[in-house]
Amino acid sequence: MSYWSLNAFFLAGVALVALAAVLSGRGPRWKPLGLAAAALLVTTAVFDNVMIGIGLVDYNPDLISGVFVAIAPLEDFAYAIAAVVLLPSLWHLLPPRSSSTGSAPSTSSAPSTGSGTGADHA
Repeated sequence: MSYWSLNAFFLAGVALVALAAVLSGRGPRWKPLGLAAAALLVTTAVFDNVMIGIGLVDYNPDLISGVFVAIAPLEDFAYAIAAVVLLPSLWHLLPPRSSSTGSAPSTSSAPSTGSGTGADHA
């Protein structure tokens, strides 16, 4: 199985989730998503090339398309695109959180003294 075949299965699932988000009327905003994609693709290009260049990862030449961004195969960028589309789509599909108490829970383990002046002790 080539990397593009593997990507096709994964990206098909991502496309279904994104389509569900759009059809529900609660899809992500595409302009911010595009800006995030651009930033993530640039960082992916930089760090994938570094990792491949130092020998941290390697690809079977028989399983890649032969199209590269510097020394990184094009197939490597599918996961960045999938993350940028999948995560916001899932976020918009999840039901909104409801607040049952209306305030944040206290993180302090010390008992409250009221005004905090120390004059409340009996």
